[in-house]
Amino acid sequence: MTANSAPSVIVSAAELMDEVAGSRPPVLLDVRWQLGGPNLRSAYDAGHLPGAVYVDLDRELAGPPGSGGRHPLPQPEEFGAVMRRAGVSADAPVVVYDGGLGWAAARAWWLLRWTGHTDVRVLDGGLAAWTAAGGPVREDAVTVTEGDFKPNPGAVGLLDADAAAALARSGVLLDARAGERYRGEVEPIDRVGGHIPGAVSAPTTENVDADGKFLAAAALRARFAGLGASGAAPVGVYCGSGVSGAHEVLALEVAGIPAALYAGSWSEWSADPARPVATGPDPR
Repeated sequence: MTANSAPSVIVSAAELMDEVAGSRPPVLLDVRWQLGGPNLRSAYDAGHLPGAVYVDLDRELAGPPGSGGRHPLPQPEEFGAVMRRAGVSADAPVVVYDGGLGWAAARAWWLLRWTGHTDVRVLDGGLAAWTAAGGPVREDAVTVTEGDFKPNPGAVGLLDADAAAALARSGVLLDARAGERYRGEVEPIDRVGGHIPGAVSAPTTENVDADGKFLAAAALRARFAGLGASGAAPVGVYCGSGVSGAHEVLALEVAGIPAALYAGSWSEWSADPARPVATGPDPR
């Protein structure tokens, strides 16, 4: 086991190779995704981990865009059906991976955790780490035995807009987006730039190294403590639409700090003109 891995939430490529070859291999989900672009099913078809099933983030890990944001949570029943079709069962381990950024994989990890699955991890460094370690890829079609997973939402923390606003005052609310979006200097996607008043800028890109692998748990704990998130007070996270924010929740979990996700995130918050908006480098 590597020094920066936490067996309950992330797994290294070397560890996964051993597990795939073992007597109880995990269900593998390929969640490669690109913001604003077509899905990456073609990339999956061109090469994926042996036995992995492709899951489309925009269609299967999110509901239709609207008042709840650009990637609102899917209906639990629909999400459960997707997971069963992918072979997910309640008592079988699951490992999720993407192209290497980790955001999409973290979104699938968070949804499975929120709906009650207790053994789901993210491949640290994604497909790039797997191939760099000499892991094989396949182009073949995967035959799946349907799973029995039935979602039971509420197993981990979820915030709505009002709860996020309250947490920014009573606890620690981290903004996982790039600093320039937090400060309101640029806003390429949503109606207005800035941040939720009281939120602290904490770009999730700073939770990983140059290869997209998570920093060591001790380094993450130190980083979050410097942002006021030591775990002594409740912690919440938001981002643009609930994808990169899930990655920061995962980083906090690696650090041993539980955190809730504001799934609607800035895309929901900024769409409501009645919600206050702060700009600049300071939380307030």
